Amino acid sequence: MGCEVAVRAIRGAIQLDVDEREHLLASTRELVTAVLEANDLSTDEMISIIFTVTADLHSEFPAVAARELGMGDVPLICTTEIDVPGSLPRVVRLMAHAEMDVPRSEVKHVYLRGAKALRRDIAQ
Repeated sequence: MGCEVAVRAIRGAIQLDVDEREHLLASTRELVTAVLEANDLSTDEMISIIFTVTADLHSEFPAVAARELGMGDVPLICTTEIDVPGSLPRVVRLMAHAEMDVPRSEVKHVYLRGAKALRRDIAQ
C-alpha cells in the first residue's frame, strides 16, 4: 500500500483597503501565495479552497485570483461571511485543504494586513 498523506486545513485572511476588482484580485493572490509559501506547498497538493468575503466586498470573486495562480483544476467556492455588527470590514478569508505530511500543530495559518487582528494567536 502507498504512503498515506494527511489532509490539513489552513486558515488565512487579508484585509483590503477598498472594494475594487484589481485590488481584491491582487490581495487574494498575495494571500494564497503567502499560504502556499508558508506551508511549502505547490498547487498540486491543494485539494480545495473555500473563500469568504465580508458583505462589503462584491467587486469580484476571490476564486478568480486563485485560478490566475494556476489553480484551474482545484475546486474553489466563494461565499459571504456572517455580517456581525462591529466585525472587521473588507476581509477576504480562506480555508484551504491540502495534502500535507506534517502534524496539525505545524500548519502555518496566514493573516495579512489588518486581518492579523483576527487571530493573533496563530497568525504568521
